[in-house]
Amino acid sequence: MSKIASNLQIDSARLWDTIHETAKFGATPKGGVRRLTLGPEDKQVRDWFREACETAGLEVHVDALGSMFGLRRGRDMTKPPVGLGSHLDTQPTGGKYDGVLGTLAALEVVRTLNDAGIETETPLCICNWTNEEGSRFAPATMASAAYAGEYTTDNILARKDATGVTVGEALDGIGYRGSEAVGARKFGAFVELHIEQGPLLEAEHKTIGVVDRGQGIIWYDGKITGFESHAGTTPMPLRRDALAALSEIVLAVERIAKAHGPNAVGTVGEAVIAAPSRNVIPGEIAFTTDIRSPNSETLEAIDRELREAMAGIAARRRVEIGFEAIWRKPPTIFNPKLVDAVENSTKALGYSHRRITSGAGHDACNLATVVPAAMIFVPCKDGVSHNELEDATQADCTAGANVLMHTVLALAGVAS
Repeated sequence: MSKIASNLQIDSARLWDTIHETAKFGATPKGGVRRLTLGPEDKQVRDWFREACETAGLEVHVDALGSMFGLRRGRDMTKPPVGLGSHLDTQPTGGKYDGVLGTLAALEVVRTLNDAGIETETPLCICNWTNEEGSRFAPATMASAAYAGEYTTDNILARKDATGVTVGEALDGIGYRGSEAVGARKFGAFVELHIEQGPLLEAEHKTIGVVDRGQGIIWYDGKITGFESHAGTTPMPLRRDALAALSEIVLAVERIAKAHGPNAVGTVGEAVIAAPSRNVIPGEIAFTTDIRSPNSETLEAIDRELREAMAGIAARRRVEIGFEAIWRKPPTIFNPKLVDAVENSTKALGYSHRRITSGAGHDACNLATVVPAAMIFVPCKDGVSHNELEDATQADCTAGANVLMHTVLALAGVAS
């Protein structure tokens, strides 16, 4: 790290102000943010981001799935840029920092380099990826997944939300279907800053998580078909109760994930009774399941054991259980050289740190399959995220942004 670079720090107050300024787009009464992908609040924050990027001297480009790219020119424009950023959409009851920190910290890095008059050898490109959360459209991280070639653009454009609106229609509705082909913008490397969304850094009093891997994920859609009948007249032994079967499934998911711990988790996150009534035994239920592990063999073992458990439940309770894997994301191994670059910047800046696995999926996990990538974590209060209570300190956000900046400078180089 050069002397000029080692003394360089981002403007902490400016970063903090922009985090809270953007939190007004979709602000909730409880202090959180509801900014669903491609809705009116997302348009507001996108318009703000575009203007901020242009004010910082960036060339703003938008691809066919609405992902936004702000290009800062480098001395050698023949080199692919170093990418940095995250997302600006939130969960229905989201917080101020999930995704937002990484995107606004990327903007702050550019602003700081502008203020210091620093030109990088390699260009930089700050990113806002569309629909990271997956709360309106499935799958999560869909735009970066399409960028990585996991889906075609047309496949994603045709995805529908719960009301039947397609991604393409929603993009057109807010004016963010761009002209650039998905995947056309190449990167030499990509670095994403994010809150941890877990409790480890805070519990160990560490400021920076140097992320070296991400968990693999399998998402399932399930359906239980029993038989609706009168709650008062159907004897207990003759019932084909879909909800009772679901109860066993939930406990099986918990039991199997625990058996493969500590590096495995499993969740039944949604359950909908088809025609609920107080005095009718539930006959049909749709449900979802999410399992995760940083180990591929563990994921496959959980998948196998879940299916065996459901077959037993179905036979015993005389119901049918459909269980389909709708999304698989293999464990991510981040680029060792980039991980080392993050760790070296952290050490040079004097922040406490540890290597860490990402429990959540992120855009960087998709990008890692096609470009060298790495992530930086900072603590969040009580490990809480996807919740309006989500919180992080100004000091930790500043530290993360400083590590991001110095990692990017190490990768992009300072023009002489």
